[in-house]
Amino acid sequence: MCGLVGILGNNPVNQALYDGLTVVQHRGQDSAGIMTSDGDRVFLRKDNGLVRDVFHTRHMVQLSGNMGLGHVRYPTAGSDSRAEAQPFYVNSPFGIALGHNGNLTNADQLRDELFKQDLRQLNTSSDSEILLNIFAHELREAIGESKLRATPEDVFNAVSGVFRRCKGAYAVIAMVVGVGIVAFRDPCGIRPLVYGTQETNTGTSHLFASESVAMDVIGYNLVRDINPGEAMLIDMNGNVHAYQCVSDTITSPCIFEYVYLARPDSILDNIPVYQTRINMGRRLGERLKENWPDHDIDTVIPVPDTSRTSALEMAKALKLPYREGFIKNRYIGRTFIMPGQAERKKSVRQKLNAISSEFSGKNVLLVDDSIVRGTTSQKIIELAREAGAKKVYFASAAPPVRYPNVYGIDMPSSDELVASGRTIDEICEILGADKLIYQELDDLVESVRECNSEINSFDTSCFDGQYVTGDITIDYLEFVNNKRNDKAKSESKNELDLSEVTDVQEKTA
Repeated sequence: MCGLVGILGNNPVNQALYDGLTVVQHRGQDSAGIMTSDGDRVFLRKDNGLVRDVFHTRHMVQLSGNMGLGHVRYPTAGSDSRAEAQPFYVNSPFGIALGHNGNLTNADQLRDELFKQDLRQLNTSSDSEILLNIFAHELREAIGESKLRATPEDVFNAVSGVFRRCKGAYAVIAMVVGVGIVAFRDPCGIRPLVYGTQETNTGTSHLFASESVAMDVIGYNLVRDINPGEAMLIDMNGNVHAYQCVSDTITSPCIFEYVYLARPDSILDNIPVYQTRINMGRRLGERLKENWPDHDIDTVIPVPDTSRTSALEMAKALKLPYREGFIKNRYIGRTFIMPGQAERKKSVRQKLNAISSEFSGKNVLLVDDSIVRGTTSQKIIELAREAGAKKVYFASAAPPVRYPNVYGIDMPSSDELVASGRTIDEICEILGADKLIYQELDDLVESVRECNSEINSFDTSCFDGQYVTGDITIDYLEFVNNKRNDKAKSESKNELDLSEVTDVQEKTA
């Protein structure tokens, strides 16, 4: 899960890129980067940290030019150092910068091909650098030896080459110096990417972003989503070129975008995220009434923030009071993307504080958007009991997360998912709840599908283990599990810390 913004206009784009990144900050809090171009040169600033901490006035004034792209990243397995911050850049052909949201499932094969066949050296373990080098190689092949400029046809041929070689999920924005901004989305449309425009006195500006909310905030109008297997190029004159590079596509967006990842005020694939969460809460409430008609719930309380909409609809369906029982410290990051179990546990206590009067002597139903590791849910249930709750029931607006996501969400290894291999009663006991209620998968799918009946399917792999790209093997899942467990991440972090210390020692010696 990362956030992307790319702009080509008639005025400097540095401030608009900054503003856009702050709006998609929820998609990544680990690092941020912006690269701009004046048509001849490129200007880059990137580092670990939040957008507000990475960019200061002295950096912004150096990011000149009317074309650029920005990226925010959350920490995935093996992507902890500042060298992994995006955008990435190669200087041939022309000079190309690239930002990527997703995950390549054949990254190791591609890394080997790049070295042995394309004679390209990679400097990081990021699959985004792989994507950049493949696109650069394919563009070099498309333009041949004699051209000094790339045509739209050359760019689309290069993207077609990327589609032939790269498997998995990817939403990409690339900037080609002197050519324009190009955006494309994998043939299954797993990760989101939208396009919009803004009319000004100096002409039309064009923007690509991970979510439509970025356009709302900086004054752009949403035009449409990038289609699966499609590439769109905005050339240096502001002309729009679009080409369907892959004919055999499906539209199968990641359903977890609607459960948790996306902001509720975004529209992805013509689906309003806010409405899907209303639908999730209504269906979950109706299901609870059906299966537990004689419940003794006194009040419904959301786990802030993403579950508020669903919790309110549950309360309406159950005809129960809706109350805010937890106050959130907004200066703590999202615990789902916290690296390491100890850090996640500590963060929950720092992030939430209970209002005792809303719990004392009551049977409360806590509603969250999903349960992944169970760490957050355990601590929240403890907080409710400490605040005086008589009974604590827990509801999840999503089904049990039993399988790893391999398409760009760094969910933990299977044995760290609390629902993996366990019954609902066993999960309930681990969490310490008096009762546990999960959304049915069919209800979740219908909650989203009813907002856009034209969607073919959804990627629901973390719930049912069905991977839409059709290339995920048991061996690959085992590889992912070994790479993503907290022990492996801790060892990787220690190695990075040690290398940074060594680097400092060498520089000061």
